[in-house]
Amino acid sequence: MMDTALRVLVVDDDKAMRTSLMDLLTAAGYEAEALPRANLVVAHLAERLPDVILSDVRMPGMSGLELLAALPPEAPPLVLISAHGDIATAVQAMQGGAYSFIEKPYEPRRLLTILAHAGQQHRLHQKTERLKARLRNLSGLDKVFLGQSSATKILREEVLTASDSPASVLLVGETGTGKDVIAHALHDLGPQSDGPFVALNCATFSPEGFEREMFGVEGGAQGKIMRSDGGTLFLDEVCACPLPVQAMLLRMLEQREITPLGASHSRRLNFRVISATNEDPEAAVEAGTLRRALLHRLNTVRLDLPTLRARRDDLLMLFTHFTSEFARIYEITPPAPDAEGLAVLMGQDWPGNVRELRNVAERFVLMARRGKPSVAAALRSDQIGVPDTLREAVAAFEREVIARALRAKAGRMDAVAASLGIGRRTLNEKIVKLGLDKEALL
Repeated sequence: MMDTALRVLVVDDDKAMRTSLMDLLTAAGYEAEALPRANLVVAHLAERLPDVILSDVRMPGMSGLELLAALPPEAPPLVLISAHGDIATAVQAMQGGAYSFIEKPYEPRRLLTILAHAGQQHRLHQKTERLKARLRNLSGLDKVFLGQSSATKILREEVLTASDSPASVLLVGETGTGKDVIAHALHDLGPQSDGPFVALNCATFSPEGFEREMFGVEGGAQGKIMRSDGGTLFLDEVCACPLPVQAMLLRMLEQREITPLGASHSRRLNFRVISATNEDPEAAVEAGTLRRALLHRLNTVRLDLPTLRARRDDLLMLFTHFTSEFARIYEITPPAPDAEGLAVLMGQDWPGNVRELRNVAERFVLMARRGKPSVAAALRSDQIGVPDTLREAVAAFEREVIARALRAKAGRMDAVAASLGIGRRTLNEKIVKLGLDKEALL
């Protein structure tokens, strides 16, 4: 039994036939969409993936057999239907990878049965592929949680406990502590792991375009939040969410339904909410940048992620893991830091946490390729040389300028934005994109 109705895409140049097939499918409980030309299918699949495609064989431009050959490997099964069917065409269709071939006039019950089998097979294949991917990710999850410090052990236990519940989870931790990794872990180990994982950065939300982008448009683009139905909605940087958007977000989370622009009816959604912030949410409430009602909705369960400073016993193990990982990528023997290098590692405060340590390990390996690995030099990113691309150079320059402005203005965001000649929202977006930790800079 499928949790939701099977989705069928009908492709036929005959309008009367399209209408007839759509009526039949809708009456049978399917979600059906139709296209008049086969050359429109591939672009359509990029926007919305059905469970099965039902296509005519002979059509102007691209035929059903040509469509079969043009479909990407991840496309759903194709069922061909034609009034001109013969044994040769059927054999060619099946050899080309078609799921089945049906002649017109068709027997409705047989057609529905074939479509049901094809759609269910496609969903089973998708579920299997998702499971394989998650198993691959979980094999790396242990490496992300690598360590034997008490803080690491407590975090692992808290994640396992929280994953069993559908309750909303708020992740609080400095930049680089792995909030996105924990969010994925909660999803992978949770009751809706078969569903999608949709991550949204609240710092990029625009009050003007929020409903269109997130809720979608009737008969047009699907809203991003709708894609989380049956899975997990991850809201990153919630404290950077514009206040007008917070009101709309709160209403959607409370009602668990959305109404696409232009639609007359709302759609009920089922998803788990995981949110994250690198700010103190209570301080954000007191400062008036975060609605208390939204915070209450998000933090049914709160997980505080430890800094790397709080888990120094894991530092050398993590650094060794990262250098081995990058040595494999760059095809060299993993370099080992000397006693002086180990002392330098242990003496750092690591404001960027595990993310910063990983970057230092990569630079250390790159320097080893040149024959002169040094932990102290790897900690100074300028020792690696000028960035390879203009984009990287611009990002490095912006990171330094914004960091200086944050220190000069004592972290007052309005003053920082004014001194840089940009808007507050643009500043928030750049801080998130560049991975800057405001608290660590002050």
